[in-house]
Amino acid sequence: MIKIGRILMGVCQTNCYFVYEEGKKEVLFIDPADHGEVIYEKLEKAGFTVAAILLTHGHFDHIWGIAGLKEKTGAKVYAFEGEKDVLNRIELNLSEQFGRACTVEADVYLKDGEKTTIAGMTFQTIATPGHTQGSCCFYFEEDGILVAGDTLFESSVGRTDFPTGSMSTLVRSVEEKLFVLPDEVKVFPGHGGQTTIGDEKKYNPFFG
Repeated sequence: MIKIGRILMGVCQTNCYFVYEEGKKEVLFIDPADHGEVIYEKLEKAGFTVAAILLTHGHFDHIWGIAGLKEKTGAKVYAFEGEKDVLNRIELNLSEQFGRACTVEADVYLKDGEKTTIAGMTFQTIATPGHTQGSCCFYFEEDGILVAGDTLFESSVGRTDFPTGSMSTLVRSVEEKLFVLPDEVKVFPGHGGQTTIGDEKKYNPFFG
């Protein structure tokens, strides 16, 4: 059984998630928002090691901690192939605008629909452009867990007024890629509280 933990980090109170198999100590760390060395210390104190770093998208408040965490762990960075430009350009990832220029080159670029197994955990990359051109979600099908980044929030969606954003594209991504998942799938968003696919189909004012 897969478990998921959360660390709140950064100026935007980003949900940084770590996914691990019950009883095991290797984690997939998703969206290290800031202070990678602090994230490392928290995980190490709990006995965890980082097997990989996954990115839902390239905005500053999801990538500022990558360098520190990678330096401490040596873990590879995984991102969706459609997000290369945002990761590599400070004017698109907004890092300079918010005070600290930062770019990221992923070690592995994933494809839409691709299934990946790391440390015994299998997830599917689901491309959900809209918040950014290469936003994606990570779906752990066997355990009914979706890490949604800033695509889908509890009763809301990610903002689309930043570079490469598009509300029409985001709505289509959610309706065509996420709302086809089982209602009971638990959604873990980049900000705010946990929800489910079923609840968002019923109550999210951006849809229906």
